[in-house]
Formats: sequence, structure tokens, C-alpha cells
Amino acid sequence: MPVLEAKGITYSYDGFVTVLEDVCFDINAGEIVGLLGPNGSGKSTLIKTVFDLLELQGGSVRLDGHEHSSPAAKSAAMYLASNDYLPQFLTGREYVDMLARLYDVEADPEAAARLFEMFSMGGRYHDLIEDYSHGMRKKTQLVSALLMRRPLTIIDETLNGIDIEALHLTERELTRLRDEGRSVVLCTHDFALLERLADRVLFLDHGLLVADADTAVLVEEHGSLADLVFGHLDAEHRRP
Repeated sequence: MPVLEAKGITYSYDGFVTVLEDVCFDINAGEIVGLLGPNGSGKSTLIKTVFDLLELQGGSVRLDGHEHSSPAAKSAAMYLASNDYLPQFLTGREYVDMLARLYDVEADPEAAARLFEMFSMGGRYHDLIEDYSHGMRKKTQLVSALLMRRPLTIIDETLNGIDIEALHLTERELTRLRDEGRSVVLCTHDFALLERLADRVLFLDHGLLVADADTAVLVEEHGSLADLVFGHLDAEHRRP
């Protein structure tokens, strides 16, 4: 059973501007999937619709076998937004503890402290988030996802703004999630990262799913993911 089933997702703003049109795809257990598309292609709207942050206007979404607006579905997935908005009045530890209660996961403060240390935030676990830098807030989001270990984690540009060592650690830890049978969706413009890490790629443009194929197949056909995307955009611009 797929961990995410999206069937015929359609969404428009004010009933006039269509942002998503009949988008269909599955995310299987134990795979890392890249979500590509230019700005305005509908990626963020798609993610927010999956997480019931925008009301579904057409189609259906199921998470871990449950209707996407149900408590069971919400417990099965975690969304790391592109912004770094975190509750500044909490410490790193308090934030992790709060998420653990929300997801009904037993918080392991020692494991959390180790991850903070691994991500070069040793000694900051008990500090207020308001004193964290932008990069530290991004790392805190990632550490939280690694601790919650949901069946599905969707990461929307969260890897932007972290240092190269943290990026390397993240790739290793996301691979471990996949090896455990958990799934990850990476929404990013980092083509090289997806070529290294993603099993499959979804390419969205103008609200339409342009491609859904194994990363290796797309690279073999187009030379690289960058060539796939830019070739498609160039062809779009040449249309009368």
C-alpha cells in the first residue's frame, strides 16, 4: 500500500486561476522522491493540499491508508516548511518534546542531544529558539523530523541555508529513513542532490505533472535533471 496516494488533485484560487489540474501520483513506502518545478508551478499548493492546510477542491488524498484530513493521517506524516518559523519562546528541547507529544512518540532527550551535537549545535539544545540563527532553525527542523521518524516526511526547501557538513549528514540520515521503509519527498531546486539521493522524480509545471519516473531513467534520457527542467522550460518559451 502506498504511503501517499494522490488522485486527481485539482485546485484553483478564486475559482479562476487553476494552480493544480488532475495531479495523480503515489509515494511508495521506503523511497525518496524529488519534487521539481519552477516557481509558481504549484509545488507548495500541492504540499499544503496533501497536509490539509488548503481545502481539497477536487480529487482525493490518502496518507498511510487514511483520508488525509483524519487524525491518523496527520500523525503519519511530517511537513518541514520552506520557512524557518518556529516557536521562539521554546528551547530546542521543549520544541522536540512538544512534537513528540503531538505525534505520540516517546521523546529521547539523549538521542536529540546527540543529533544536535552531530549538526554542530552542541550546547544549544537548552537555549531559546529565538537565539538560533537561520541555519540553526533549519537544522532544528531536520533534527525533529529525524527524531519523529514518520512514515512520510515532506521537506520543502528546508535544506537551503544549512552548511555543507549538515547537508552531508542529512543525506546519510534520510537514506537511513528509506532503509527503514519510511518515505521522504524532497521539494528542491538542488538537481545534484536529487540525482544523488532520489529514487524517483516528480516534475510539476503550470499545475500539471509533466514527468513521474525513476531518477536514473530521467538522467539517462536527458543527460541530467537540470537538462530535463531547462529543456522543458525552453520548449515552453518557444511555443507561440
